[in-house]
Amino acid sequence: MKHIGVEFRDKSFFVRIFGKDVYAVGGFVRDILRGIQSEDIDLLITRHPLRTIIEKIRPHGKVDLVGRSFGIIKFTVKGKSYDIALPRKDRPKGEGVRGHKDILVSADPRLPIEADLERRDFRCNSIALRLADEALIDPFEGAKDIRARLIQLTNPQAFPDDPLRVLRAARFASVLAFSVDPSIYALAKDIDLTHLSVERVNDELFKILLFSPRPSTGLDELFKLGALRQLFPELYALTLVIQDSVFHPEKDSFGHHTVWHHTKLTVDQAKRLAELAGLEPAKKLALELSALFHDVGKTETTQWEFKRGRMVITSAGHDVASEKATKRIFSRFKIFAWNGYNLRKIVLMLIRNHHRASELWQNRQALTRKAFNRLAADTNGEIELLANLDAADRGGRKEKIMTGLDREGRWLLDKFRELDVNKETIRPLIMGRDLLMLGVAPGPGMGKLLKELYRRQLDNDFQKKGQGLKIAKKLIGGYG
Repeated sequence: MKHIGVEFRDKSFFVRIFGKDVYAVGGFVRDILRGIQSEDIDLLITRHPLRTIIEKIRPHGKVDLVGRSFGIIKFTVKGKSYDIALPRKDRPKGEGVRGHKDILVSADPRLPIEADLERRDFRCNSIALRLADEALIDPFEGAKDIRARLIQLTNPQAFPDDPLRVLRAARFASVLAFSVDPSIYALAKDIDLTHLSVERVNDELFKILLFSPRPSTGLDELFKLGALRQLFPELYALTLVIQDSVFHPEKDSFGHHTVWHHTKLTVDQAKRLAELAGLEPAKKLALELSALFHDVGKTETTQWEFKRGRMVITSAGHDVASEKATKRIFSRFKIFAWNGYNLRKIVLMLIRNHHRASELWQNRQALTRKAFNRLAADTNGEIELLANLDAADRGGRKEKIMTGLDREGRWLLDKFRELDVNKETIRPLIMGRDLLMLGVAPGPGMGKLLKELYRRQLDNDFQKKGQGLKIAKKLIGGYG
């Protein structure tokens, strides 16, 4: 039996109380074998009923019984939390179509550790480390798979019982940069994913985007596993839409110039630019989701057109069509706010305006402050996000990962700084209370006047409140 050295803050505490009956399990052990010290530590305790475990640890910290019915508790000591579980076994509730919630989980402290490991999804996750003597419990050769960087099923017969494992296969392959065993594709193609909860699907997709070195790996696995076709038919349709090879020279390994290949590259570029810009997680996710869905409208707008002396593939109006399609997708998956951030609003806004930055560059010789004010207002001041999406879209025509914003992106941000146009400077200078002071009664007329004044502010007719009030006095008569 192999022994590996591992230390974490409360290891001796758990060993002192539970001796050889306490194990670290799952991702923590997998990452230790990969040479990575994980902050999330899941523990499994055998031969102790849950009530006994609670009695022994309660005097030393806070016990949360959130998963008690499944044999799981959360224990927090000195600000550090641990998930503690009993050995468990799974079985489907019945025959027929299943979702992730259709699995019956029963906890039994008498179960051997090997039985609990067998219920886990992939061999690289079916490993335990006994804390008392640091012995590695690896009945399914998970360590071997970790060395080979391979995703293999622990129990192929049980794989169809939990459809979520199809998405987890894509996520682990992407986050860990592992290959998927080909036999998994054959099993996955017959698994119905449509009954999975939208929360579970969102969670797996968001983890692919946020935690993968190259999110395109996970997206490609979703395609190969059949999940894209079942869950995101709008994205699946992009695999069948071609782009003009002159404007989009990027092609997959089989030579196809599809919108899907461009989309994957764009997401990778967006991920890289988000990291270079130091974006907070919510904005990083917004940027990557915008990259993922920025071209879904091309399925309904792409056509052949004779121009420049040849037949050209065009997709006029796909930005607006993409916004509408993404809105439908977000409604289906109940994507609204994420960690307090209005993900839905920002992503739809970015997609709607994702060509505007390039248009400014193309017309840069004739631009005035008005154009920059308008773009800032239309994007709620999220200029940095738009510049990064626009650059990622261009970068999506190349395989090489970007090392920073390109010339167009740098120019855009420099111009906004030079003109001092930002979220603060585009705030309306004239408010309803100001018009009340001028004798304007509340109602539709006031609303129209405020809208007209803001339009004039963005058109740079005035930059100070006093100037705006003078204009308001002249306009009052026409908005009674």
